[in-house]
Amino acid sequence: MSNHESPEHGKSVEQGELQDDIVTTDRAYERENFEPEELSNPLPKWFAVMSACFVMWGFGYFYFQGVVPADAGDQRTPIAPAGSGPVDGRVIYAANCVGCHQGTGLGIQGAFPPLAASEWVLTDPQIPAQVLLLGMRGPIEVAGQSYSGVMPAMAHLPDDELAAVLNYIRSDWGNSASEVTGDWIAEQRTRFTDRGPWEGAEELISNFGKPEVDEP
Repeated sequence: MSNHESPEHGKSVEQGELQDDIVTTDRAYERENFEPEELSNPLPKWFAVMSACFVMWGFGYFYFQGVVPADAGDQRTPIAPAGSGPVDGRVIYAANCVGCHQGTGLGIQGAFPPLAASEWVLTDPQIPAQVLLLGMRGPIEVAGQSYSGVMPAMAHLPDDELAAVLNYIRSDWGNSASEVTGDWIAEQRTRFTDRGPWEGAEELISNFGKPEVDEP
C-alpha cells in the first residue's frame, strides 16, 4: 500500500474536524444563552380539593343570602336583661340603709332611729320622701327616744328606686301605709331645689306639720 494519502481522504478529515468545531461552538453558544424554564410541578391534590370546597362554599353563601329570609335565623325568645323588671325596695334598702337602720328596721338605740313603727315613716309620705331627697341633721324624737345625728341625702338614686325603698320601709316590719310612685317622687324632687338638709324635727314640723299616721 502507498504511504501517500489520497486527496479525498484529506478532505474527509478536514470536513470531520470542521464538523467537530461546529458542534463545539453550538454547545458553547447554548451554554451562554441558556434560559431556564419553569419545571413542571403539579399542585398537590389536597390543595386542589380545598380550593374546590372554598369555591362551592362561596357560591352557596351568596346564593342562599338572596333566598333565605332575613328573619329565618335564631327564633329563640331573648331573655330580658337584669334590672328590666320592677325595682325591689328591699334590695335598695340593703344597699343604702341597712348599715344604720339595720335589717330589722329597729335602728341602733341612741345612734340611729328605728323605722319600724316610726311616726315619721308612717305619716304623710311627703315627709319621709323629703328626708330621703335632702337628708336631715339635728335633733328628732322617734317613738319617745331622742336622736341627734345626720341622715345623708339619697337624691342620687333614680325616682323609681326612691319610690321602691320608701314603699318598702312603709310596708315592712309591721308597718302599713300608702304607696307612692316614681312619678310622685319626681314631683317631690322639684319642690325644694335651692336648699340643703332639713334641720331636725322642728323644721320638718314647720313645713309639713306634726306627723300623723297615714292610712294605706
